[in-house]
Amino acid sequence: MSTGTARSPGDRFRDVSLYAVDETVCAIDVSDNTNLWGAPPAALRTLRQLEGSALARYPEVYTSTLKAELGRYVGFDERCIVTGSGSDDVLDCAFRAFGVRTGEVAIPSPTFSAVPSLATVNDLRPVAVPLTSDGDVDVERTLAVGARIIYLCSPNNPTGALLSRDRVTALVENTSGVVIIDEAYGEFTGSTLTDFARTHDNVFVTRTFSKAFGLAGLRVGYGLGAPALVAGVEKARGPYKVSVAAERVAVAVLREDLAWVRARVDDVVANRESFAQGLDQIGVSAMRSRANFVLVPVLDAQRVAARMRTRGVAVRAFSNLSSAAAALAATNGSALRITIGPQDVMTRVLDTLDEAIRACA
Repeated sequence: MSTGTARSPGDRFRDVSLYAVDETVCAIDVSDNTNLWGAPPAALRTLRQLEGSALARYPEVYTSTLKAELGRYVGFDERCIVTGSGSDDVLDCAFRAFGVRTGEVAIPSPTFSAVPSLATVNDLRPVAVPLTSDGDVDVERTLAVGARIIYLCSPNNPTGALLSRDRVTALVENTSGVVIIDEAYGEFTGSTLTDFARTHDNVFVTRTFSKAFGLAGLRVGYGLGAPALVAGVEKARGPYKVSVAAERVAVAVLREDLAWVRARVDDVVANRESFAQGLDQIGVSAMRSRANFVLVPVLDAQRVAARMRTRGVAVRAFSNLSSAAAALAATNGSALRITIGPQDVMTRVLDTLDEAIRACA
């Protein structure tokens, strides 16, 4: 009879908190980085035409139709593509497929807040590695972790900064583990790191339809990598993970509405720059962003955000972000993340932010 203390299967969940957001309804919500122009026309048309008989049956087992369309969009063979219920689902499956029980996952800090929890629930140990002072990945400290999995996000959430290609190359070529690159905001950058997944058998790139494509409510994501990596994720993923409605809509948008998606990306880029100029005029500055949001360092961000909510505008407040830039150091890691939307929305956000900062001074 063992005298050791048995480890409960639920022990690893003890310190994992449920994902929580303020669900107070606001007239303007710029807190979640979704597409504030709505969904593409092809998506709405496809949903209206969806017949009841399709909903009564299971979807495609491994979304072969969607993979074919994605292959044309990203230029990858279908054997190198795996899909899931949003990119966070694909990340979850990737951690399960690539990790070794109780092994480390090197994670930049700050970054996508759900990632440490995804690692933990898969019985992995997240190890935070602070970003450099210029907001880039710290290659030496990341490699020193010796992790089986290295997670990167580019553009990074919440800072909005792109990771430099040279530093990503140094990581990929000097680790024996798998490098996961999260490109949830890739469409907004005019560049991509997906070529690493084509040329290196230890790189897996995740992407989503929740941002530029305006389909966050349908939960569609995908991953790109060498066939061996994709096969592992596919096994960890299981069948029937993308619904009939989600797959049909995603396929329709890829076939019919890429011009709409690209036009909205252009709108984001233009409005992101004009919003940054407006911030300068009220005495605050956004960190340089290549995503569909900006991070605005302000003192007492939680209080400012609460004040804005009373005025009908929802933003995402952060406290104690690691000082990945001088601007964050100046506010002790306090900042607001603001999604970029149509010009009239951003004018209202700017006016409300200005009032809230003055009221909280």
